[in-house]
Amino acid sequence: MITDVNIYGVYIPTLAAIALVCFFLNAILRRVLAYIGFYRLVWHRPLFDTAMYFCLLGVITLSINRIPL
Repeated sequence: MITDVNIYGVYIPTLAAIALVCFFLNAILRRVLAYIGFYRLVWHRPLFDTAMYFCLLGVITLSINRIPL
């Protein structure tokens, strides 16, 4: 597993970098779901968005841990 990400001499924890990527992916996915009208089927939108964020975070974290370096 990658322990830190080096960005011009500033070391950032891997989980923080993944969380930032997931934040932007979640924002894009929220717009797509709102555009297609998916949220009409969702009871509690903020709760669903939070759960979707953590699902994305878990999937990307597990995927990155399986990449051999």
